[in-house]
Amino acid sequence: MSNMVGFLNALSACLVLLMLMSVGYFMGIAGWMTAKEKKFLSKYIVNIAVPCNCIVGLLNNLDRDSLSQAGLMLLAGILSVIVDLVVSAAAATLLRLPRERWGVFVAMAGLSNTLFIGIPVCMQLFGEASMPYIMIYYIGHTSFLQSVGVMLIERAGTRKGQGTSAVGFLRDMFTKPPILGVIASMILLILDLRLPSPIMRFAGYISDSVSPLALIYCGFIVYEVGLNHLRFLRGLPTMLVMRLVLSPVICLGSCLLMGMEGLPLKVFVVESALPVVSQVTVMAGAYGADEEYAAIGACLSILASFVSIPILMLILG
Repeated sequence: MSNMVGFLNALSACLVLLMLMSVGYFMGIAGWMTAKEKKFLSKYIVNIAVPCNCIVGLLNNLDRDSLSQAGLMLLAGILSVIVDLVVSAAAATLLRLPRERWGVFVAMAGLSNTLFIGIPVCMQLFGEASMPYIMIYYIGHTSFLQSVGVMLIERAGTRKGQGTSAVGFLRDMFTKPPILGVIASMILLILDLRLPSPIMRFAGYISDSVSPLALIYCGFIVYEVGLNHLRFLRGLPTMLVMRLVLSPVICLGSCLLMGMEGLPLKVFVVESALPVVSQVTVMAGAYGADEEYAAIGACLSILASFVSIPILMLILG
């Protein structure tokens, strides 16, 4: 009975998410939203709204005692992403994809959309209590996105990047506003301090804008690709199975190996079962890889996730 309730809740949550995405889609049709507004939304969400979301979610739902479990959780997330990428690379090789698609396929199949889709989905399914676990997963995940993900797509492209040194990688990693928000919150938790009430209320108001704006952004991406352009290019059906079915199985195994259970386990599994990370399409265009392949794959994964997530919740209960 509880499994069916979880399924119906997930179905209801996905319907809400789909309606919010449709706002971005129809704003694109009406001409109210263009690439300029999309760029603004991306910058606002990543640099302002998500850091506020981190602060509110972590400070309201964690304490100093619960931080001791964060290390094993982070390790579980990192392990699952490593296995995902290795399996994705093997699949791309077996499919004999051309060079301009090989790295794009691996990045699509191996990396999840933890922010633009992950935060709205988990907030709808589990509420604000899921936020600390979303951000722990995000830290481990984004380290691979900014290193391995960039390297894979650069290898698939025709335009060479500048390369990233270890110092450059750490600089890029630890100057990202979401990660700075996590670090600041962790320091406050360790010191057992709290921010003044006006600052927390301000952060709360900004935090509330993350989910709707992130989904409007994703809806506009669907509009940009165009529903009439969606088709199953070679490798994309396999990518969808790996991204939405195999990845959560791998993550579940990693979490159980680290002794995770309850809400943290459910959040990690859902975070691993989300659509293609949106930066893959952007990076494919920047490095001269197959941008159309990345865009169609991302769009198909967004639409397919509205079927896979309720089924996943039915299984997880």
